[in-house]
Amino acid sequence: MERDQQFLEYVVKELVDNPNDVKVNRTVDQMGVLLTLDVHPADMGKIIGRSGNTAKAIRTLLRVVGMKYDARVNLKINEPEGGRGPNTASSMNTGMTQAQIAENREPKSLDEAIEDLKM
Repeated sequence: MERDQQFLEYVVKELVDNPNDVKVNRTVDQMGVLLTLDVHPADMGKIIGRSGNTAKAIRTLLRVVGMKYDARVNLKINEPEGGRGPNTASSMNTGMTQAQIAENREPKSLDEAIEDLKM
């Protein structure tokens, strides 16, 4: 197992609740190294993070590991079976909070949001 794959497995297994379900596949081609990550569906949120920040951080760290070994390392996170996918209504693609989605309300105006902050 290569260092980049070991590094990814270590980081992801420390983040998730189901470390035995973590699987990393490593392929090499002319574009560099591609690490494909599979995790338990319940752990996807922990790997992606808010606004994708955790996934971005993991990708940045993998690039650093790759630079050390003169390789370009990319990460693909597989969508688990039964996952939400890009076509479902979520706060990321509608601009609505989860509470607003649940209540089926329109997002607050800027003035309403400012009033809420003035406790």
